[in-house]
Amino acid sequence: MSPLKRSNNIAARMGRWSATHRKTAIFGWLAFVIASVVLGGAVGTKYLEDSDLNVGEARTADRMIEEAGFNRAEEQAEFVLVQSRTLTTKDAAFREAVADVTRTLARHPKVQDLQSPLAPGNADQISADGRSAIVTFAPEGDYDAATAYIEEIEAAVDGVQQQHPGLYVDQSGSASTGKAVDEAFAGMLATAGMISIPLTLAILLVVFGSLVAATIPLLLAITAVFATTSLVALPSQIVPMDESVSEVILLIGLAVGVDYSLFYLRREREERAAGRSESAALEAAAATSGRAVLISGITVLIAMAGMFLSGDKVFMSFSIGTMLVVAVAMIGSLTVLPAMLSWLGDRVEKVRVPFLHRLRRTSGDGRVWGAILTPVLRRPVLSATAAAAVLVALTVPAFALNTAQTGLDDIAIEEIEPYKALVGAFPGGPDPAVVAIEAGDVRSNEVQEAITELRRRALASGQMNSPIDVETSADNTVATVAIPLDGNGSDEESKAALATLRDDLLPATVGRLDGVEYAVTGTTAAAEDWSAAMKRTAPLIFGFVLLFAFGLLLVSFRSVVIAAKAIVLNLLSVGAAYGLLVAVFQWGWGESLLGFESNGGITPWLPMFLFVILFGLSMDYHVFILSRIREAYDRGLGTEEAVAHGIKTTAGVVTSAATVMVAVFSVFALLPVIDMKEMGIGLAAAVLIDATIVRAVLLPATMKLLGDWNWYLPRRLEWLPKLEHEASAPAPEAPAQLAA
Repeated sequence: MSPLKRSNNIAARMGRWSATHRKTAIFGWLAFVIASVVLGGAVGTKYLEDSDLNVGEARTADRMIEEAGFNRAEEQAEFVLVQSRTLTTKDAAFREAVADVTRTLARHPKVQDLQSPLAPGNADQISADGRSAIVTFAPEGDYDAATAYIEEIEAAVDGVQQQHPGLYVDQSGSASTGKAVDEAFAGMLATAGMISIPLTLAILLVVFGSLVAATIPLLLAITAVFATTSLVALPSQIVPMDESVSEVILLIGLAVGVDYSLFYLRREREERAAGRSESAALEAAAATSGRAVLISGITVLIAMAGMFLSGDKVFMSFSIGTMLVVAVAMIGSLTVLPAMLSWLGDRVEKVRVPFLHRLRRTSGDGRVWGAILTPVLRRPVLSATAAAAVLVALTVPAFALNTAQTGLDDIAIEEIEPYKALVGAFPGGPDPAVVAIEAGDVRSNEVQEAITELRRRALASGQMNSPIDVETSADNTVATVAIPLDGNGSDEESKAALATLRDDLLPATVGRLDGVEYAVTGTTAAAEDWSAAMKRTAPLIFGFVLLFAFGLLLVSFRSVVIAAKAIVLNLLSVGAAYGLLVAVFQWGWGESLLGFESNGGITPWLPMFLFVILFGLSMDYHVFILSRIREAYDRGLGTEEAVAHGIKTTAGVVTSAATVMVAVFSVFALLPVIDMKEMGIGLAAAVLIDATIVRAVLLPATMKLLGDWNWYLPRRLEWLPKLEHEASAPAPEAPAQLAA
């Protein structure tokens, strides 16, 4: 057997060291994972506060309120809704139910500021038709303290409901609903994770036909996820994490961890099947697939880093989480994976699943994809035109993309139904717009007159409702005016009411006073300000990701054409995913199938999040395939032969990796929250499109058409470093393997 030329690229050196020091690499990885879990648990992850999420005018209002001593973060509001279809608050049975609720709550030691709708001056706690009334109270302590005992109060309220079966009596609020929804989401996401892991294992069993080989990529991905979920505690002390960061880490970590392992393991098995010794096969895999993993991982890291430019703390936390898990998975693939393969050798094929193993050996990925690739290369113009036409057609709906904030109606979980009933009876009441007014003395006559006029005009507008509550800070420098808006907080009615408040009412009242500053916050205001901020920063993020990805590919492949084409192909994949999202969710084509009701738009955070994630993930396949093509080209094959060889030899692993990703992402489409459905469908569709239409048709067709122009590099760029695209020559035992 011809000796393998020893590679000196970084990935090859890492693989060589790990194979030589496999005990150190394996036990070092286990020690790293355990240390990460212990360290992360000791430090504790710091999560974002509600006030950290807002930007623009809403954040200005939050700052004014906080600095004035209003501790809104510790204030919890609870509501008990008493409702009847036939009775009103004038009926004795209705009034007795309200009285029972009030007496029951008064007996609990943690209930504060109890307000009955039957008390004088509390008429605003009764709905306009008189068939609904709310008993309000504030549980003692902050959110964490309140959630520790809120179930005791809910149980007492349930007892009142049992005593009055003819009426609806139920509790909702910041602590009760918040805790129930958090637990429901945690359960759903845990279920999604429990489905994803065995589903991934099942796919890997089909791919490898043996339990040992199938388990290795999954174990690497899971340990990378565990380590990263704990490690985020460290950067969270500087940049607090969003509470959903663990789910993002699971989603991305499982996808890239399995992908990178597949790339590496399949190449090692392929080299071994070609007749190489175990050490030579591992060396070849490290020098080629290992290098592709390294380039791909760095590209993903660059794409994820783009989210920092948004200035949004949620995106920044997602960026940190995804960058960490990608880096950990990449390092694991380049160190512990070759150590495991060196230790196992051919035992990696142990515990074979008879039918699946025979199926894998006889299915012939190369033959299947060869049947697809042959006509593509025979008629490249027709193939490229047809593929581009399909992608453009899928992208066209994206130009009609609108964003729509997720509302209560978009969350189909039982735990939120009491809150929906409350909002239906008292629109805008539980979560009003809050106007912060700052002046030298907000108790002065002119400021008080302006606030009174603001209240009068708000109610006269027909877009705002009572109760309008006014509070003043202890030093009389800041007043807050809570104004319930029409709508559910995220619909067009609420947005129109907010625009009237900000653009018309406030400038005409408190805005006319000298030395007075004001700003509006609240759910509706925060959502509108966030959307406006994202529209400003999105071009910067897109430009950053595209520019740096182009530069990295240019250096990696020393070709302007390859780098530019990769950008275009990835944009087509993302555009097609956007178009499908618009058709399915904005136009409502998937309502009956996915069980949701379209709200006329896509959740605002998703387009930019999808772009960054998809651009990074699609680079995995592109770099892997191109590395194999360039490897064959550098070995002396012509462009067409190199393309055919690269596609055929990578098609199986790309298909397998894409299947894992599509399966994992699709699980999230089953969750009863439209945001999660959109994310799952968007990611799954883009990966599927990228791995089929783009990589199997458009990429080889365009490379065939361009010929040697694929490798064009202007003379003025010859100074770029030459990174190796090396691999072993075919083993003597299988001289035809390269051309297969």
